[in-house]
Amino acid sequence: MTNNYIRWFEDITLDDIASVGGKNASLGEMYRELSPQGVKVPNGFAITAAAYRSLLAQSGIASALHDAMDNLNADDMNDLAQRGARAREIIYNAPLADELITQILLAYAALKAEYGNELSLAVRSSATAEDLPTASFAGQQDTFLNISGDNELLEACKRCFASLFTDRAIHYRIDQGFDHFDVALSIGVMKMVRSDIAASGVMFSLDTETGFNDVVFITGAYGLGENVVQGTVEPDEFYVHKPTFKLRHRMVLRRRLGGKKIKMIYTAETATSPTRNIATPEADQARFCISDAEVLTLADYALKVESHYSQKIGHNRPMDMEWAKDGIDGQLYMVQARPETVNSQRTKNILEVFQLDGEGEVLITGNAVGARIAAGTIHVIADATHLSEFQAGEILVADTTSPDWEPVMKIASAIVTNRGGRTCHAAIIARELGIPAIVGTDSATTTLINGEKATVSCAEGETGKVYRGEIPFHVAQTDLAELARPATEIMINIGNPDIAFKTAQLPNDGVGLARMEFIITQAIKAHPMALLHPDRITDTSVRDKITALTQGYKDGADFFVSRLAEGVGTIAAAFYPKPVVLRMSDFKSNEYASLLGGQDFEPTEANPMIGFRGASRYAHPAYADGFRLECQAMKRVREEMGLSNVILMLPFVRRVAEADAVLAKMAEFGLKRGENGLQIYAMCEVPNNVILIDQFAKRFDGFSIGSNDLTQLTLGVDRDSEIVAFDYDERDDGVKAMIQLAVEGCRRNQIHSGLCGQAPSDYPEMAEFLVHLGINSISLNPDSVLATTRRILALEAQLGRAPRTLPGELS
Repeated sequence: MTNNYIRWFEDITLDDIASVGGKNASLGEMYRELSPQGVKVPNGFAITAAAYRSLLAQSGIASALHDAMDNLNADDMNDLAQRGARAREIIYNAPLADELITQILLAYAALKAEYGNELSLAVRSSATAEDLPTASFAGQQDTFLNISGDNELLEACKRCFASLFTDRAIHYRIDQGFDHFDVALSIGVMKMVRSDIAASGVMFSLDTETGFNDVVFITGAYGLGENVVQGTVEPDEFYVHKPTFKLRHRMVLRRRLGGKKIKMIYTAETATSPTRNIATPEADQARFCISDAEVLTLADYALKVESHYSQKIGHNRPMDMEWAKDGIDGQLYMVQARPETVNSQRTKNILEVFQLDGEGEVLITGNAVGARIAAGTIHVIADATHLSEFQAGEILVADTTSPDWEPVMKIASAIVTNRGGRTCHAAIIARELGIPAIVGTDSATTTLINGEKATVSCAEGETGKVYRGEIPFHVAQTDLAELARPATEIMINIGNPDIAFKTAQLPNDGVGLARMEFIITQAIKAHPMALLHPDRITDTSVRDKITALTQGYKDGADFFVSRLAEGVGTIAAAFYPKPVVLRMSDFKSNEYASLLGGQDFEPTEANPMIGFRGASRYAHPAYADGFRLECQAMKRVREEMGLSNVILMLPFVRRVAEADAVLAKMAEFGLKRGENGLQIYAMCEVPNNVILIDQFAKRFDGFSIGSNDLTQLTLGVDRDSEIVAFDYDERDDGVKAMIQLAVEGCRRNQIHSGLCGQAPSDYPEMAEFLVHLGINSISLNPDSVLATTRRILALEAQLGRAPRTLPGELS
């Protein structure tokens, strides 16, 4: 009976892993089921695992492989290398059966009939134990690109079969508990997507660092995808918010420009060396590798893939995907999809937070991977020939890593690389191993010194830091399923979008204070008026810096609105659909002056703390144009991004007339209270807000008590002055009386009352005082949320208040 060693993608489903391996089963599933939904997948065929097994069935092959593999010491790098080379040689030298050759070439001819004789192929390995929900064998076997011609195709197939015994694949199978002879190899032969003259990358249907499930995370760079996967290039990054995307708000949530210094292209050489890296032109480095429209197309693909695979198994299945843009037809293609294997395997409801217990000198920074901390001895590895020198528990420092490095990566305490983005090989393996990694540092191998002690921290946001010496740290674990929700709403103070996805995993009722100033300082860096009027900047060097800063944007206004909208949008998306109270800018004049170009637009004040700040600026001719940019950004967040959970809050509103003037100005700029569900709060931090609370309450939907400034103005203490700091105390009876009047005034006027100052984070007795008052919400710093929540639950139990039940919130 004739064996059928070929199966076309249209005839393959996920149920065929035993026959065609994980990668081909997934490609077939996508081609068959998702192509009709608009997800483009290159056509192709699988050479089945039966073909591989028939190869091994030849006389003497199986016993020779057993001789090579039996009694292998996988931790002996030399023994592993020798035995792996012998196994590959055995398989490569085994002749392909005539029947198999005939079927391969007939299928190749049929594929050329579909795509044309100029067709080039991708020949990809697909192991039968690959791309499983609990283990990813991605990159363990070899792939061959830009293959054309009968002889090149057959040669690539032989090398694919042999690659089942690469050193990395052997070691990984041992780590995962797979028997070498229970795993077979299928080969995928498909149309080559010409990303060498376009772009390619990786995407996940969640955030890779935090497991936050409401975003699609996309990375990309010019050329073939190998550079992104292996971490030899720092890619562009994009986020798309899934809930609002599904509501047809088609906007990129956040983007980050990567270095993309090199790109991989094809050469005219043989199948054994068909690619090389060349420098990316500077103009291309300075722009994103794909357009926003293409990012949204990829997000659409990702959602369809995730939805389909989730339906297949009956519950949510986060996905790890590869995409490529064809430079000839301009189309975007899905070229791989597999279950995400790190966050999906984490213990649900257990919140683990790593925190440094000290400070130190920062030696180098890069992209943080893993939200963890580790300490150890630095070991710089120049190349793979020195891997055998690496000792368990050391910090692995390298230019980049590849699958061949995995045996030593699994014994490292942390990994630091010069190159790579957060979806590169080093990042993926570090997550899987549960160790911190910092990638894309540029100069780790020359900056960090062999043998020195260091601490690698990835627990401080998107930027990872290597500190000199061993800094103590601790890990706090909380079972969220056992933590009830108090009757008093517990909200969070946050300003840094980089930590928003992680912070949102804390038990919370939303954000009580999102600080716009942090985003302006970190992501924008320039004074809004300087961006609007660069001609009025007196220092030409400052003007040049602003020109460089705004490169790639239409103008300074576009830069400000885009960056601010992305920062606020990221925080709003992290907590969606819970309320996010965003305080409009509250810099003092001296703080504004410290921004790039700020000195040309700010007055010199003797006491900026009670000077030209907050609401007094918004309708003032000296800043109204800057406020207009703030409003445009918030309008984009709420209406274009669809993040209508954002509540806007005005700081330091001194007088009722000032409130009216600012609200009118906001309406003029497209933000009218009540339209499109817009709520506007005010900070209650000036004694006049308390005295005239009934009048202010007619103009706002809620008050957030700013205990810092309210204390300052009630006690007459400049909180910036160290010499009178002893008189500054938020627990003073006079301050508490003002807070009580404010809470009672809000209740009387049936508007929201909250407190977002420092006091309840620092002083447990202040949190208890607020609970006794019956305040609606308390907004805390992230590090005090859990402890304060427990205290409030205990207090409410004494007061006879039952905790709230929110079904499914923590599931």
